[in-house]
This record gives sequence, C-alpha cells and structure tokens, in this order.
Amino acid sequence: MQDIRILGLDLDGTVFDDRKEITPRTLAAMRAAIDRGVIVLPATGRPVSGVPEQFLHMQGVRYALTSNGATVTELATGRRLVELTFDAEEAMRIYDVLSPFECAMSIFIDGKTYTSTENLERLEKFCPPALLPYLKESRMGVDDMHGFMRRHAHGIEKFSILYADYATRDAARKAVTSCCRVEATSSLGCNLELNAPGVTKGQALLTLAETLGFSRDQVMACGDSDNDLAMLRMAGLGVAMGNAEPEVKQAADAIVADNNHDGVAEAIDRFILGL
Repeated sequence: MQDIRILGLDLDGTVFDDRKEITPRTLAAMRAAIDRGVIVLPATGRPVSGVPEQFLHMQGVRYALTSNGATVTELATGRRLVELTFDAEEAMRIYDVLSPFECAMSIFIDGKTYTSTENLERLEKFCPPALLPYLKESRMGVDDMHGFMRRHAHGIEKFSILYADYATRDAARKAVTSCCRVEATSSLGCNLELNAPGVTKGQALLTLAETLGFSRDQVMACGDSDNDLAMLRMAGLGVAMGNAEPEVKQAADAIVADNNHDGVAEAIDRFILGL
C-alpha cells in the first residue's frame, strides 16, 4: 500500500452522487483519511467561491484546488499557493472567438464567476437540471462583459461555457483551439472549459505536493471526467469512478464503484485505510 499523503477529489460525478449530496459512508471515509493525517482537498472546476459548504465546514480540510487548477487556496487565510491565470490579451481574444456561438458563457475571475446578463437568461436552456440551482446562485451578471474583463485582466482563471448541443460545442472548441493557446476540457454534457496553457488539476496538485514537501508517489486523485484526466495521469495513484468516461478509466491505475455507490469511500478504504 502506498504512503498517500494528499488526496485530490473531484466533486460532481465523484464525491457527489447524482443528487449532489455526499453520502454518509463517503463522508465518514473522508474524515477517517483526514484523521490519518492525509491532506484531503476538493479538486474542482468550480471557483473558490463555489467550494461547497460540505467541504468548508469539514474539520481538517485546509486547501481547495479550484478553476481546474488555476488556483490552490489555503482556506483559512485566503492565501494562494498556486495562481495560474490567463495572459490578458489572450483571454480577450478567446472571448471574441467564442462570442459568435450561441452559448451560456461564464468567466472565473479572482475566485468568483461572472457572466453577461444575456447569458444569465440562457442558463435554464443549456444547464443540466441538477446543476441549475448552483449555477444560478453562483453567477453574477455583468452588463458589459468585455469591459469588465478589461478592468480585471490579470485575474482571469477560466472560461466555462454551456452549449445546446455537441455539434455547437465541438465547432466552438475547434475554432478557439485553432487560433488560441488554451487548455480545453469538458466536465459534463455539452460544456467546454478553457484554462491557460498547461493549467490542469494534475499540475496544480503536484505543485501543492511539492510546496508541502511530498512526492508524486504520495499523491492520489479521484475523478470521472475529461477535466480530471491530467490529474489521474499525473498523480502517483489515479482512481477512476465507475461512472467515469472511457478515456478516464483507461488512464487510471484503479477503477472503483460509481458516484452513487460510494466509489470515493471504496478508494479511501482500499488505498489509504487498508481495509
């Protein structure tokens, strides 16, 4: 059994079941890992302001990896251990390339999420029903998104875009990746997530490990989606959920039960607690 000291956990489709809840068994396993001295942290595409209360109130959770690795924050102090934002001019160019495609675009800036007033109205059309309450609560409407980005040009962490269908998403992805330097991933359905080049959950998790004095072999990660792929490949032990996408499963060192059947608890029991 590996000496795991850091455990990065994706949220949607991994820690959370399909009802967007953490089951009692999974919660107990996470607490047991923390009691063993393991650093357990959310590794999410959400901004730091969107880290769920279940994590914020869990004693022993000290860090949050957010915006697909653009930031790692010490929760008690707000100190950024990792901060990898877009080049300002490149971010503006990306926005201009994507704007002609019908979508609901949100931009993560300095730990919060902003969208145009028009895009706020599109959320219900494009968003999966289970995520709609979170998205509506977390997005702040801006009348002039272009101008707002200009005023906050050095804090742009991530683009998160929802489309009505895969064809539109794929066309937008092709358009932006053909002319802009970006890290393009997807976490659910017809969405597209863009980070600065080289910015992934995996790179941020290893940077945190190095900062805290741990090796790659002491890092474990659990995930299910395209935006978890780099994290599972780069961690010393990458664990795919039973509901993970095929490519994620192929990249993983182990596969556990799905998110509705305590896959995270199974991973902790097997690889950390030795049960």
